[in-house]
Amino acid sequence: MNTCEQTGQQVLVVGGGIVGICCALYLQRDGHQVTLIDPAAPGDSTAKWSCGQLAVGEIIPLSKPGILRKVPGWLIDQTGPLALRPRALPGLLPWFLKFLGNARHERISEIAEAMATLTREVFTDYARLLERCEDRNLIVQRPILHVFDSADGIEHEREHNALRHALGFHAEQLNASQIADLEPAIAGRFAHGLLLEQWRFVSDTEHFIASLNQSFINQGGRRLRAKVKCIDESHGTATGVTFDNGERLAATQVVIAAGAEARHFFDQLGARLPLQPVTGYQVLLRDPGVEFQHSVIYADGGFCFTPMRRGLQIGGTIEFAGQGGEPDFARAKIILEKAKRMVPRLRTDNIEFGAGQRPLLPDTKPVIDRSARLGNVFMAIGHGQLGLTLGATTGRLMADLLAGRASTTALQPFSASRFG
Repeated sequence: MNTCEQTGQQVLVVGGGIVGICCALYLQRDGHQVTLIDPAAPGDSTAKWSCGQLAVGEIIPLSKPGILRKVPGWLIDQTGPLALRPRALPGLLPWFLKFLGNARHERISEIAEAMATLTREVFTDYARLLERCEDRNLIVQRPILHVFDSADGIEHEREHNALRHALGFHAEQLNASQIADLEPAIAGRFAHGLLLEQWRFVSDTEHFIASLNQSFINQGGRRLRAKVKCIDESHGTATGVTFDNGERLAATQVVIAAGAEARHFFDQLGARLPLQPVTGYQVLLRDPGVEFQHSVIYADGGFCFTPMRRGLQIGGTIEFAGQGGEPDFARAKIILEKAKRMVPRLRTDNIEFGAGQRPLLPDTKPVIDRSARLGNVFMAIGHGQLGLTLGATTGRLMADLLAGRASTTALQPFSASRFG
């Protein structure tokens, strides 16, 4: 149903980040009366502090073979692209054991195949939402560059790139001249790279999410700035939610799309999900003094550059800080220092640091499912570093779930029950 005829269903979406707003928009397209609930302002979410990439080929899980050997380095070197806070290690051990269980080659292939079923539809699914936004230039129609210090970097990823290629995601190998032609800002710095032909990036992460929110409001949606304390229930059915201030709001259906905060609802959902918040750090240079044409991933540095309307955003490094770990913006400063060594002409006199909590599951796949305990509550959580990429596709699948429609995408790989 795309006519937005009212169904009489009062649907509450808890979580107003990119996944939440996309769920709200697709449910609205089905004719539901939708209320979106989040304590933050539109656009002020985890995806704001991301690289802004629609990373359709990022289907290989983080749990690559050999990952165990890297854990000591994460503990010792807090300046690397991935760090682990030593004091958080005891609490993280059960999660890491599950994580390492996905490092076998057969599991890598299985996860990649499942993720590809989601990422193949990203642009089609976003197109349905963006056609109703006032700004028609929210996605920059240029591919993404992936650069390396040496040919070894490409060779190291050869097997995984072959798997990506087999699943339909292609990359063109670049030499120094081609890199310089595509991205003059780093001319002469790199002789080895890949052009990720099918990837794109958004014009501005904050504006992108805010524009989708405004489209939702323009079409009759309601957005409340509030924090949900719990789901109200009666006889195995959700009846609405209670806010922190004690007020209640009734609903016939509830969608939990609250990112890392979703763990507060797991008991009520009957979900045993090993969800771990992973902190990603970003630096925004409002007047960088250097113009980038593309989003550029610097693999060996563990970060990327993305030109946005509000400035040049640099980031991507992540940290396992444990539950409740506050951001350590020293890591954002490390990114900035590395970026200045790579591009010495960067101006850094007008900067802003940011961090986002990426909700990561051990197999890097999200949960897109119905609650086993409350049949009218649905889960769209655990998207890790791919929330922006998978937002619209998750929204479409969530609308199918609520409608009881058969989906063109198999949802079994994304069930909550896979963790027991």
